[in-house]
Amino acid sequence: MAHPAPTVQIDPAREEDIPDILLLIRELAEFERMSNEVVATEASLRASLFGRASSAEVVIARVDAEAVGFAVWFHNYSTFLGRRGLYLEDLFVRPEWRGCGVGRALLSHLARVAVARECGRMEWSVLNWNERAIGFYERLGAVPMAGWTVYRLTGDALARLAKVDTSPG
Repeated sequence: MAHPAPTVQIDPAREEDIPDILLLIRELAEFERMSNEVVATEASLRASLFGRASSAEVVIARVDAEAVGFAVWFHNYSTFLGRRGLYLEDLFVRPEWRGCGVGRALLSHLARVAVARECGRMEWSVLNWNERAIGFYERLGAVPMAGWTVYRLTGDALARLAKVDTSPG
């Protein structure tokens, strides 16, 4: 259903938001055709987002009391700029709220965070088939990084590399 331009409230997630965060993660995974890869639990989110060694931050977009989207990010570092950056791990807006300004509100909030924290850049990845998101990002002024390919090590490959002995002969 289409919504009139809503008043979107963006707030930092709190520990009591963990059930909403996990639900949004599962909805994102379904949208990205990756539901079978979600292993996050409320306990793992509590530890990684709100524990002593938290590794990411989350904001939730709400219209009235309903969680309609979220963004998860962390800081990376640019050796060329000599400054940290903001890496957007995930941005998700529930399908029925797309086109209502929720995604723009989330990204605008993150841009303000990046500027306030003196980040040199803000980056993220997008699935090649997600043409709607690509168009949205480009309309905001974002540009694709031609010549770069994302690589990832997980599972057995990561464990094998961790066991490689690098001590001299």
